[in-house]
Amino acid sequence: MPAPSQLVTGALQTGPGPGPQLEPVANPFLNLVGSAIGAFLTTLVVGAILVAVAPDYTERKMATLLDEPISSFLYGFVSLVFFALVIFVLAITIVGIIVAIPLAIVLYVAWAVGGAIAFIAIGERLVGRGDGWVKPLLVGAGINGALTLTGIGGIVTFAIGAAGFGAVLRDYLG
Repeated sequence: MPAPSQLVTGALQTGPGPGPQLEPVANPFLNLVGSAIGAFLTTLVVGAILVAVAPDYTERKMATLLDEPISSFLYGFVSLVFFALVIFVLAITIVGIIVAIPLAIVLYVAWAVGGAIAFIAIGERLVGRGDGWVKPLLVGAGINGALTLTGIGGIVTFAIGAAGFGAVLRDYLG
């Protein structure tokens, strides 16, 4: 008598067992390119919104960042570590998840705003702003994307983002 697995022909195998297993194939190069495109677009979109809606705020934060880059970085890095621990502690409790999720979203938006401001400040330092915001915005977004594309530049991108994050949080946290 044939084995039970031999009785059904043409059936779809959905679990582990004999037969070919489909495994997802990840291409690290495509992941890196996707991350670089995402970094470029995030900086471009968030930066464009900032300069269109709040140009004075953007200029003030750029000035803070350029005047005090080390203290902005340290403030941003320490704040990031602190809030990551707070979110973790809140997330492991059932009731705290209600607070952890909105807090994480607010911090992500603050990080995106801070990073965009930091890269716009770098773009402004490189090309100036005599013609308006477009050139520094494109240069800053391009630098963010290019650094992310290199892989190791992610560390530099993180440091720049932390400095921008710190410049943004200083207004709200002290």
